[in-house]
Amino acid sequence: MCSFFFDHGQLTIKADKKHINYVKYFTFCFTNRLRISYNKSEVKTNMRGIYNSVTDIRRKVFTEIARLAYEGGDYAKKIEDLPYKILPGHKASYRNSIFLERAIIGERLRLGIGLPLRTVEEQSALSDGIEESAIAEKYYDDPLINIIKFACNACPEKKVVVTDTCQGCLSHQCTEVCPKDAIHIVNGKSFIDQDKCIKCGRCIDACPYHAINKLERPCAASCGMDAIHSDEDGCAEIDYDKCVSCGMCLVNCPFGAIVDKGQIFQTIHAIKGGAEVIAAVAPAFVGQFGPSVTPDKVKGALKELGFADVVEVAIGADLCTIEEAEDFLNKVPEKQPFMATSCCPAWSVMAKKLFPDFKPYISMALTPMVLTGRLIKKEKPDAKVVFIGPCAAKKLEASRKSIRSDVDFVLTFEEVMGMFEAKGVNLEQLTVSEPLTEGTGSGRGFAVSGGVAQAVKDQILKDHPDMEVKIQAAEGLKNCKTMLMMAKAGRLNGYLLEGMACPGGCVAGAGTLQPVMKSSAAVKKYVKEADKKLSSESAYGDNLELLTEHNA
Repeated sequence: MCSFFFDHGQLTIKADKKHINYVKYFTFCFTNRLRISYNKSEVKTNMRGIYNSVTDIRRKVFTEIARLAYEGGDYAKKIEDLPYKILPGHKASYRNSIFLERAIIGERLRLGIGLPLRTVEEQSALSDGIEESAIAEKYYDDPLINIIKFACNACPEKKVVVTDTCQGCLSHQCTEVCPKDAIHIVNGKSFIDQDKCIKCGRCIDACPYHAINKLERPCAASCGMDAIHSDEDGCAEIDYDKCVSCGMCLVNCPFGAIVDKGQIFQTIHAIKGGAEVIAAVAPAFVGQFGPSVTPDKVKGALKELGFADVVEVAIGADLCTIEEAEDFLNKVPEKQPFMATSCCPAWSVMAKKLFPDFKPYISMALTPMVLTGRLIKKEKPDAKVVFIGPCAAKKLEASRKSIRSDVDFVLTFEEVMGMFEAKGVNLEQLTVSEPLTEGTGSGRGFAVSGGVAQAVKDQILKDHPDMEVKIQAAEGLKNCKTMLMMAKAGRLNGYLLEGMACPGGCVAGAGTLQPVMKSSAAVKKYVKEADKKLSSESAYGDNLELLTEHNA
């Protein structure tokens, strides 16, 4: 048992021996003012799940790119017309100039096709490079995540400000709690000296009228790597040495200035060219295309787009589970103090960047995407594999030299929805196709925070029922860093650590369509519906050794 009591300003924590590590973890975070959340309802997701003008523009761009690829013809002429099709008329809808709006749409189109971003100093046509990109192969160069500078609002850096709701109260609690004497009463209102302010937030908590706010650039606030800063003009700029391409900045920018490159164009050319193109759908796909669009309907819809077959990446998750369970049993704690999971590429790269000493402790197991891709190509060597999921970082993972032969293209759910729209596929009216039955409940659970660690734990307990398997899961890169700080302090020895870059897990990835909570509920329901529960029940377990023998 673990209990918390708060009385007259005194916090008391009572716990039995089994839960003492959680208490230590909470105490560490509390005393160091580090926020960590395990309750998904408490995770701040900002714009996620709210259909807004930025969402609308993004999806229109994906639809038009898909339509352009399906229709073919004079690409150079057609792409020049698309900004006028997406934003018709002579009046601006979102900014102060229709010309600026169309220029931004033009850059979004280029990036969505995989073309490089143009700067305002360049004199070049919107169509430059499009003919060369009309191929059935991966087509884009780094960087994956891009900032359209003339779309950026040049939001101010982080600062604490007093709003007009300040009542000039008698108690002046804000001045009393400020550790740097940065707040004074001027003309009856609180005033913050920005030169002295350290942005600790104590005045925000103390104000009884909630009149003091922290103003922070949304993209920077959402970046768990502190990779976003301001350039000389105040516009956002990404430090690519820090960036792990999680995509949280692009879904949290309220001006739609941050965009990742896409592969819709090339995927459709592969389908049109007659290649056997197979869709590998991530476990987070459940419920993404609407509450009445069942998994078997999604399979039918993808075949309508021209995919030869549809495979659940949950089967790769099952293989990943089996391998990580074996690794944990063989290595912890005799050979290493703890083990971290490997399936989230952004989390894995972050851990290796910031905690290089922990690199050997991160599982060497291939991710579910790669294992599924290798399984498909083992049976069909000439097929092209398209991973369809929620994640921007998977695009970067699939570009690695050791992986690019296993996964040909990566599309997000949003990009695939654009393909459905362009092709005129009515998801609601589709007849039921063959059901997806090959993934186990454990594999399907990878989509939500805590699902990976739980799958590995369940797999271990199957053969070692009396073993105590301690697991810790963190979601969002800032919380993941806190977890690794605990590990560095030696407080998570013997643990299996799961990190997820997106708050909520894969269901909160940058390319999702549905609110996080709704998607989480749909995935959990899908987990319960699985015919097979544990990863060891997978029909593909015997393939693991063969698939991993050339693991780089």
